[in-house]
Amino acid sequence: MSLLPIDTVHGDHRINRDTEPALVASQDFAPVPALLASAGAPVRQLQHRMLLARPVVEAQLADGGVRLLDARTAKTLPPVDAGTAARIARGAYRGDARPALIVERVDRAGTEYRGALPAWRVSFADPDGTRIYVAAQTGRLTSVRTGTWRLYDFFWGLHIMDWTEHERFNTPWLNAFAAGGLVFGVAGAILLFMRWPRRRRRKARGVSEAVA
Repeated sequence: MSLLPIDTVHGDHRINRDTEPALVASQDFAPVPALLASAGAPVRQLQHRMLLARPVVEAQLADGGVRLLDARTAKTLPPVDAGTAARIARGAYRGDARPALIVERVDRAGTEYRGALPAWRVSFADPDGTRIYVAAQTGRLTSVRTGTWRLYDFFWGLHIMDWTEHERFNTPWLNAFAAGGLVFGVAGAILLFMRWPRRRRRKARGVSEAVA
């Protein structure tokens, strides 16, 4: 795993994560009270940003949910659909396989993706098997997966001995091998301690016999 550059594992060579344009002062935004009212639930945070050249507000709700609002009208926006997710992924993709892609909805977390749900998986037909994940509620790029990442994740799962989720550090297998390693280490230290004086005595005995 140490031989693989971490930037390549993260897929930074296949995606540009900073594709959203900046907000400009000339845009006419809805007042905060209107945004809070449109959210329809207690709001923890409001974040203005751009989504495909459209100013939006990402409302983080107190219950952990997320709601996307139009920054100019304060109207609630529908979740991102497959076509919009494909446009977002195309805009961030750095490879040459733009025309050939497959868009699939993801409703459950798996080994490859454990980000915000539901999400859209946009697959590109390039040598890396690039897959870009876009959160349906916010339109944010949440993850990028490539063949290098899958190879790394496979060996990572072997390393921590979690064959299913690839993220748990306290599996019974790992605990058993850790305990076994500790037992063998302590036993080896004890044996070394017990054998070391015998070697010294044998050496001293050989020297005394040679002198005699």
